Amino acid sequence: MASIKANARKVICIGRNYADHVKELNNARPKQPFFFLKPPSSILPPNSGPCLRPRGIKLHYEVELALIISKNVKDLGGSDEKGAMEAIAGYALGIDMTARNAQDEAKKKGLPWSIAKGFDTFLPMSDYISKSSIPDPHDVELYLSVNDEVRQSDSTGLMLFRIPRQLSEISRVMTLEKGDVVLTGTPKGVGEVRAGDVMTAGIRVGGKELKEGNMRVAVEDRDGPYEFKET
Repeated sequence: MASIKANARKVICIGRNYADHVKELNNARPKQPFFFLKPPSSILPPNSGPCLRPRGIKLHYEVELALIISKNVKDLGGSDEKGAMEAIAGYALGIDMTARNAQDEAKKKGLPWSIAKGFDTFLPMSDYISKSSIPDPHDVELYLSVNDEVRQSDSTGLMLFRIPRQLSEISRVMTLEKGDVVLTGTPKGVGEVRAGDVMTAGIRVGGKELKEGNMRVAVEDRDGPYEFKET
């Protein structure tokens, strides 16, 4: 399959979709799925370099199961399991990197989150995972370690809103297009990484590692003019 990054028109992220993650960030549990966007330019393909931390940024990791959309989808029914599965071409593992201090300021002041989510390299992704490798996307284990210490490890079965509902809510607002990436939410255990840290992440199905989902991403400080300052 061609590059996930080259084919992505947009990246749609489901927020607060694991209860323990909602609690750890002291957020309100959503009554329905909500989502935000990351630019495709934030995608860091496998083995293409480090994740770069801009100056002044408190950088957090969030491991997530990514869906790669197979076709244009509009107004999908919220319980349409068959339609949802037909809308998925395959999968990947993604790490939704977040400038947490920038996001916290935006939330406090009612500003958009785009800066907090949108820096270049803020979405490291694994290789493409074939649909046949994941018979049930609600029954896989996601994990992430920092410097070989496990930080996140949970089942996608803990999602508050299952994938058909996620795709339904998105497709009622904006057409899902072929090649789009949907990040389905992160389990508990998010935290900070700094320059010199190395993130490793992966996905297990039935206890077995999917080698296509294995990731190893170093964190380095970013050169350039940007420095986080209060808005």
